[in-house]
This record gives sequence, C-alpha cells and structure tokens, in this order.
Amino acid sequence: MSDNDTLEIMLKGIGASSGICIGKAYLVDKEGVNVVKKYSITEADLENEKNRFKTAVKKATDELHAIIEETPEDFQEHANILEIHLVLLRDKMLYGKALETIEKEWVNAEWALKKVVSKLQGMFKNMSEVYLRERAADIVHVSDHIMRNLVGAEHANIKDIDKRVILVADDLSPAETSQIQLEQIMGFVTDLGGATSHTGIIARTLEIPAVLGLDNATETISNDDVIIVDGTTGEVVIHPDEETLVKFVERRIKYEAHRAAIVRGGYLPANTADGITLQIMGNIGLPEEVVSVKNYGGDGIGLYRTEFQYLGHSRFPTEEQLFDKYRDVAEVMAPKPVTIRTLDINGDKAVARHSDPTEKNPALGLRGIRYCLKKTEVFKTQLRAILRAAAFGNIRILFPMISSLDEIIEAKKMLDQAAYSLEKEDAEFDKNIGIGVMIEVPSAVIMADVIACEADFFSIGTNDLIQYTLAVDRGNRHVSHLYQPLHPAIMRMLRRVSDVARDTGVKLFMCGEMAGNPVYVPILLGLGMDELSMNPRSIPAVKRVIRSLKTGETRDFVEDVLRETTSEGIMKLVWDAYGDILSNVQLAEAERGK
Repeated sequence: MSDNDTLEIMLKGIGASSGICIGKAYLVDKEGVNVVKKYSITEADLENEKNRFKTAVKKATDELHAIIEETPEDFQEHANILEIHLVLLRDKMLYGKALETIEKEWVNAEWALKKVVSKLQGMFKNMSEVYLRERAADIVHVSDHIMRNLVGAEHANIKDIDKRVILVADDLSPAETSQIQLEQIMGFVTDLGGATSHTGIIARTLEIPAVLGLDNATETISNDDVIIVDGTTGEVVIHPDEETLVKFVERRIKYEAHRAAIVRGGYLPANTADGITLQIMGNIGLPEEVVSVKNYGGDGIGLYRTEFQYLGHSRFPTEEQLFDKYRDVAEVMAPKPVTIRTLDINGDKAVARHSDPTEKNPALGLRGIRYCLKKTEVFKTQLRAILRAAAFGNIRILFPMISSLDEIIEAKKMLDQAAYSLEKEDAEFDKNIGIGVMIEVPSAVIMADVIACEADFFSIGTNDLIQYTLAVDRGNRHVSHLYQPLHPAIMRMLRRVSDVARDTGVKLFMCGEMAGNPVYVPILLGLGMDELSMNPRSIPAVKRVIRSLKTGETRDFVEDVLRETTSEGIMKLVWDAYGDILSNVQLAEAERGK
C-alpha cells in the first residue's frame, strides 16, 4: 500500500444521530441491484414476466414479515416502519404501475420497476419540505427489495456480522437497519439519506452515531479502513493519524459525560428557579417516534404531524387505519397529552393523484385547513378517527393554517358533525377534547383576540410564521440568510399573541423549531409560554436551561428585547444576559434540528 493510500481524509455529511465511534469499516454490498438493462419481451412472454414480478413482490413481502417477526419488542418502532414498507409493496402506484408498464411497453420487469420508481422519486424529491422529500428513500428501499429478488442478488445479512464494525453503505433500508445488533454495529455512514429519513430515525432510536448524505463514502472507504464517525458534527475521518485519534477520543469522552448529565435531567420537571413550571413536549411525524419522546423525558406530544399516512398513496387512508395509529400513540403516552394536528397537506406536501399540479405557489394555495374544508369527506374521516382515539387517552386537536375566524368556526362545526355521526352509531368516542389553533400566518396574529374566543389554546408554528412574515423561503439558498427567528418583527408578533393569550385565558404553546433551541428559551419564557414542543432529543437541554432561569427576570429581559431594532442586537442581548447558562448546553445546540 502506498503512502497516498493511507493519507487522512475528511468527509462532511449530515449528522443524523449524535455520538462518536471509532472502528473498522464494513461495506454493505448492493452490487447487481442498480445495474438494470432494458430488453423487450414478446406477447408469449408477457404473462410470465408479470408473474415473475408478482413472485418477486411476494418473496419481498414474506421476507419483511419474517424480519418483523424477529424484531425484538424493545424495537417495535422498527417493525412499524417495516409495516409501512409492506403497504408500499402493494401500493397501486408502485405495484400496479409496474405491471401496467410491463404490459403496455412490452419490457422486462426490472426495467418497468426502475421506470416507475424513478417517476415516484421525482414526485417526492420535488417537495420543498425535507422530511417529505426524504420519503422518496422509502420507495427506493422497497423497490431494491423487489429488485434483488428479480435479479437474484443476495440480500445484505447484517444480523450475521460477527465483529465490531461501522457500516458503510450507499443507503440502508429499514429492513437492513432493523437487523443491526448493537453488540457488533458501532455506527454507520451512507451516501444517501438525511436526518429525517427512516434510516436517521432508527439510528437515533438505537442511539448509535450516524452520518448520512456523504455522496461518495462507498467510493472513498474500503473494507477494514479505520474510520471515525462524528454524528454530532457530520464528520467522517478515514485513516485518521495519531493526533486526530487522540482529539476525537477526548471529544467522545467529553460528549458522553456531558450527554449523560443532560439526559438524566430530562426526567426532571421544567421548573424555573422561581417556581414556574413549563410543559416540555415532543414533536413527532411517525407513531414510532413516541418512544423517543418518552426516553428523553417529554411531558407529552405537542405536535403529531399526521401527513405521512396520506403521502404517496393512490387513495386516502380509511378511518380504521387512522384510528389505529392515533389510538396507539394516545395509549402509549396516556395520561400525558397528545396534540394531533389535522391534515396539513398540499402546499409542499402532496397526496398522490389528488394534488393540483397547476398550483404555481402551493405555499399560498390550497393547504392546511383550506384543503380540509374543501375535501370535507377526507376531513370528516380524520375527525372521526381522532374523536374515537380520544376515548383511549388524553388527545387534543390542532387546526393548521388558520387565517380567519370563519375557518376555525367551520372546522369546529365539522368536528361537531363528526361527533354527532359517531353518537348516532353508538360508537365509543370522546368529544371533550381541547381545541387549538396554529398561529402561523400574520393574519392569525392580527386577529388573535377574535380567534381566541373559539380556541382553548394557541400553538405558534414559528417555521411558517417567520417565512410568511419575512417573505423568505428558507429552503432557497439565495435568501435563506434572511430567515431570522430573532427579527424584531417576529418578536413583536410573538408579544402580540402572548398578550392576547394572557388577556383571554387561552393557553400559549409553541411547536416550531424556535421552541427547541436553548438560545431562544429566555425570550420564550419571558413571553409567558405555557408549553414548548420540539424534537425529542432537544428536551433535556431545554429543560436544563429553564431550571436555570427566573421568570420575573426573563419578563424584564423581553422588554429590552422589544426595544432592539436588529436581529444581531437581540442575539447580543441574549448572550450578554444568559451566555453562561447557554454555554453549558452546547450539546443541545449541536443536536438542534435533527
């Protein structure tokens, strides 16, 4: 081996699961799956080719069922993800379209599958929200499973690895990550994926370091190469020299000690130094993420995004399908509250075959409550499922994208109609649930005093509120620097909503990304928030900051903040006043947004 082969190489990707591991690389081979040739078939071969595809799908289904059966009860959330993949295997947009392509274009099953999957990937990847864009990976994982069976390639058998290694792969499917044995697998890196992909979710559930989205990891790393994976910073070091090894070992020791101290505090209540208690909740998009909320000491679910069950399918989920998911979450969290946000779809979230491709500006179009009030049968189905699930736990309902009083009145009327229909059927349900309004557009801020008459609580969605107020698409690299949570206009809007909540007795919550950043906590506490909801991993750090603050002092501090006229000036105020406290939660900063 030449000297050049062992030079230290640093790669930078997306830190999907925090922590540091050092060990030898183990490449997961996917050879044969991505190399697909097209060839034509004759009429005589048509049925045989279709049956070949059906057999490959049946085999993939049986394999996933077997993995689910073998999944330990402690990691049942893995099985839940695989259940979604089982549904995708038979989804008309994948299964039906592939058979249709074989029949109409007279092509081999491999090519038909590749073509259909490519089209589906494009649909998801054009969505602006990262979480939804990465659902394209689920389509690829499912198709890879079918493709392996079609081409006769061997499946990666991760559970048979008998040595301590770090996995390196183009991507890892939930089926593969579900087979990870923590005694052998220290962490993993992939070319594809991101923090909100299922691969990232499972890595965080397993609490092993993971760096995703490296693009060229499989080309750069060889089997048995010594590598360092830092899932907090997103760094991967290949052939580290002695100095680098020492640096990362020291960093790992500090990280683990710091993390242990902060996580232990996650189970303590968020009581301020002068005796005020805040509820610190978790945001989830998938039912399996409930486990993470509980593990990090969450006081409940402050935002359950319900969109995933609707995405990429040719038909809407049934009431029973929705009810089963909502009930599971309610029962696991009981008696703690679960806030279910009704369908916030279209905009950057599309329902297959039900979206309107003519919308040129979907973020300002038929989305959120507007979509639901137009698609009344879809909305009623979800409302019935929520009311039924409420009989099994402490459920609250949250209506998104409210911009006027009329919308909340109409939404509540439909909730009453759903309850009445259940009552006539003598179904088990609970109508006495809290009703919340998302404050995420400027008109809702301005009309907050009127809207308060129809709500039990406000939940401020800062992600959209900042975007709409400042006219900034944070996903646009040309203007993303203008997306400033501490913009004076945002501070004044938050003050307006907090004043209304105090004067009307409406509870005040926040579920946007601001809530999970410790830097903003002194301001949010001073504004009188009753509840903050965030990525579960941020819960311990935010609680720790709250326990170091005095409410009276933060209220006075907010008055200083409101006098500032620039974002930079407000940030300086925060660090001058609370820098010592915030510097002790650097771990939370590193994990923010994962």
